[in-house]
Amino acid sequence: MSTLNPSAAASPSSQRLLDKTAVITGASSGLGRAIALRYATHGAAVVCADLRPVAEVHVKEGDTKATHEVILESGGKSLFVECDVRDSQSVQSLIARAVEVYGRLDIMVNNAGIGLEVPLLLPVHETPDSTFDTTMSVNSRGVFLGCKYAAQQMITQNPYPSGDRGWIINVASVAGVVGLGGTVSYSASKGSVVQITRTVALDLAPWRIHCNVLCPGFTKTAMIKPLTDVEATQARLGAMHPFKGLGEPEDIAKAALFLASDDASWVSGAALPVDGGYTAQ
Repeated sequence: MSTLNPSAAASPSSQRLLDKTAVITGASSGLGRAIALRYATHGAAVVCADLRPVAEVHVKEGDTKATHEVILESGGKSLFVECDVRDSQSVQSLIARAVEVYGRLDIMVNNAGIGLEVPLLLPVHETPDSTFDTTMSVNSRGVFLGCKYAAQQMITQNPYPSGDRGWIINVASVAGVVGLGGTVSYSASKGSVVQITRTVALDLAPWRIHCNVLCPGFTKTAMIKPLTDVEATQARLGAMHPFKGLGEPEDIAKAALFLASDDASWVSGAALPVDGGYTAQ
């Protein structure tokens, strides 16, 4: 079962997000879960948003307890809010609930996403219109709404002594940076996330609201489980990365922590690959 690392929260000096409130969409599994757990160890109050508290598919054996429950049992602050990121009212309600409980919104992680083209990997001329439309509604529209309503809240808040009012972290993919055959819908949606991020960073710079995007390589999550369940396919995917092997959700969570911390004080509009060298080729 996923648990918080007590040593990571041993002293206030190690808690880089102490007293900050973070909302994370898609927090029930995969990257969202890993980010939520890491943020909690660094002192953040974490609002876990998803369609359901416990994911239907688990990669790690034992990950059957809701993310917010794991945080609460480890002494952290957390709650679950049901949210459909495609729906404007649902996202607004999510932000409102976070502010109602914790007073403000400091960090917004727009992580929720789908990959309907796995494992079929259909070429463009065989891709159903519905696959494209559904993928864009979650992966692109969902990020737009998350940025929009997080920004509306952050702009109203008093800045920290640094002048910063908030941190928005979006999650794209290496498929949003380079081509990946058989994933026209997914790649288009993730490419749009990269461009949404750059534009939002410019729009919100006057209020010193950071907006950056993570671009993970192939990572051990439920999204690619149909591929990694086949040993030969997993080996082939791993060989595509210069560091060899696949990434772990915790690898992405570490980068998400950096982008939400004071260490990223001069970073906005950046697309950060966390991919074992995949996009360097």
